[in-house]
Amino acid sequence: MLALAAGAATAPRAMADPQSPRILVIGDSLLAKNRLSGHNVAARLSDLLDTPVADHSVAGAWMIYNLPITGAMGLSIPKQWRDDDWDWVIMNGGGNDLWLGCGCNNCDYKLDRLIAENGRRGAIPSLVQKIRHSGARVLIVGYLRNPGFSSPIKSCKEAGDTLEARIARLAEIDPNVYFHPLTDLVPYGDLSFHAIDRIHPSFKASDAIARRLLQVIETAR
Repeated sequence: MLALAAGAATAPRAMADPQSPRILVIGDSLLAKNRLSGHNVAARLSDLLDTPVADHSVAGAWMIYNLPITGAMGLSIPKQWRDDDWDWVIMNGGGNDLWLGCGCNNCDYKLDRLIAENGRRGAIPSLVQKIRHSGARVLIVGYLRNPGFSSPIKSCKEAGDTLEARIARLAEIDPNVYFHPLTDLVPYGDLSFHAIDRIHPSFKASDAIARRLLQVIETAR
């Protein structure tokens, strides 16, 4: 989550099937991990769809990030957003705000800044509203869980569950906003869905996430 990595350039539109959805991916390391090997979520989704997928996600990115230079480089998730003729914007975020911003303890203030209890106010709803004003559908991805084994972010479960419950309420407000949690992706005690740090997704997990997102997109057509 801490490493800064440049987002992949948007693939040329001329290469895409005109019937294929135009997709932008923004967020943090859940989506950016495994990019160098071509196994990140956007790359796998692009392979499955056989169409380019633009990927602006950056490892270590925050939803609330005020430093201008590194924010413009992608550490601010809202600044990863670029208005264009997108059909879908896939996004995640908030994990680094909680883990690095408050250590996932006594995070009520940070949670409220990310998204209010009713799902209508905060940094996440503000970004979603901006994207929706462009006409794109929004697909918000939840975070991996690591049931049955320890992790450096194990203490974040309660705050993460609260965050995602609020995002689910946000998705209920607009039928063109979708929330896909990953709470059931990892079988109990299965280490194969995580990298060696037990935080980031493995190749297997990035592929599984991409396949789930594809199902959401195809079902919504």
